Order: sequence, then C-alpha cells, then structure tokens
Amino acid sequence: MGRARRIFPLSSSNLQTSCLLTESDLIEGLQRLEEPAFRALVAQYGDRIYNTVLGLVQRAEDAEDLAQEVFVRVWQSVGSFKREAGLGTWIYRIAVTAALDFRRKQQRHKRGGFLVSLFSRHETEPEAPDFHHPGVAAEQKERSALLFRAIRALPEKQGAAFVLQKLEGLRQDEIAAVLDTTVSSVESLLHRAKQNLRKELAGMMG
Repeated sequence: MGRARRIFPLSSSNLQTSCLLTESDLIEGLQRLEEPAFRALVAQYGDRIYNTVLGLVQRAEDAEDLAQEVFVRVWQSVGSFKREAGLGTWIYRIAVTAALDFRRKQQRHKRGGFLVSLFSRHETEPEAPDFHHPGVAAEQKERSALLFRAIRALPEKQGAAFVLQKLEGLRQDEIAAVLDTTVSSVESLLHRAKQNLRKELAGMMG
C-alpha cells in the first residue's frame, strides 16, 4: 500500500504529540487555538483527509488544495464544535462536503464548456483521472484507473460511501455519522454502488 504525501511538513515531535493527546485534550487545545494541537490534528488526520478527498475529486493538485482548505475550516470553526459527533466524524464530514461541492462546481463548468464546444470545430476528449491513489499498489495502477472512473460516475452519496468504506476502512456506522444518515441507508448506498460499479466496469471492458 502506498502513502499519501504530507500536505503539511511534520516533525517527529508532532507525530508523538498526536499519539499522546486524547481526543478531548486535542479538542480543547484546538478550541484554545493552540498551534501544537493543530499540528497534532494534521499529523493524525492529514493523510486520511487527503486520501478521502483524492478518491472523490481524482486529481492530486485539487485534492491537496481541498485538504488544506478542510483544515483551515476546522481551525476557523472548531470553537463552535459541539461534540455531538466524534472529532474524526466531524472532519470527514467537512472533507466530503468540500469535495462534493468542488465536483458540482466542476460539473457546472463542464456543462458551460459543452455549450461552447457546440460552436467549436475542435472536439474535446473526456478527461481520464489524473492521479495515482496512494492506497493502490503501483502494479494495479491501470486497473485502478478504470475503477476510479467508475467511482466518479456514481451518484454522489454512493461514491462517498464507497470511498469511505473501501479506501478509508470506515465502518458502516461511522459512514452513517459522516453522511448524516442511518446505517440501513449506508447499507443500501453501498449495495447500489457495487451494482453500479459492476455495470460501469463491464461497459468499459466490454
């Protein structure tokens, strides 16, 4: 399994601090706007958030920008964090929302581009995913490119549920908390996602 590049430079002391702090201590430090607490947060969640966002937007540069934006949002809004969900759940929720918002903006832009292309003499080819996900072994890169194209074709919540389970290893109850839905709804989302992925992949390889 590969590893994501760090979106912030971290020292070994940051990693040690993140291991020593309890979640409650970490939240309290963040709410006091203590820089060591923020560095510990990034040490603990940086790779996970980058991987999640990358699985949804499928472009490394965009994923890196969005992951940094997620942590900026956390820093700015942690003072109002009510602890109704776990810290990780809250951060994943911010990340998924940011990634899906970004994709919607992209889709609106592409629809506008399509209208322009109707009056252009040049045809544009659909873009292939421009990234290698760190959770996929290098020798499986070609197969994974097809899989990620299929994931991108899924409805938003199906894609998010699939990425959170298969790439991040979240349990169904954790995914339900991130997506603010029920476990039975997550089961249904994952079931439909797998069905749709099989159809998409069969079409690509057929």
